Amino acid sequence: MKIIFHIKHFEELSLTELYTIMQLRSRVFVVEQNCVYLDADGKDQEAYHVCGYVNDELMAYARLLKPGISYPQASIGRVISHPGFRRFGAGKLLMQKSIEQCQALFNTTEIKIGAQAYLLPFYENLGFIPCSPPYLEDGIPHMEMIFQP
Repeated sequence: MKIIFHIKHFEELSLTELYTIMQLRSRVFVVEQNCVYLDADGKDQEAYHVCGYVNDELMAYARLLKPGISYPQASIGRVISHPGFRRFGAGKLLMQKSIEQCQALFNTTEIKIGAQAYLLPFYENLGFIPCSPPYLEDGIPHMEMIFQP
């Protein structure tokens, strides 16, 4: 499976691209994970959007934020893989591309995330270490993690 990544600032996204992003985010976070929350949180306009496509279909997505928006550090959030393409390594490729882009776009190696607790081993394998006690976000256990290259 070959994933083609596109990284665009909010203002560069077409309406179709934005719709597809919001559709995948709703499919995973709202429907699959049964979370009722405000996904359109006002941060998308400040973000770079990492979109991974397979045959022109959005299969992986993450949102990159410069330092000072979610945390004092740069951050990666809204990390998702299409349910039909999990377990093929798309999530790992997405995160590697997102880390690389955060470093290039924001000239920093400090990256913070709010990770779902069940994914801690996945993020630890990418170089993130826990830096907060566990907490509930939208009814799901999370933990803040910081990237240590």
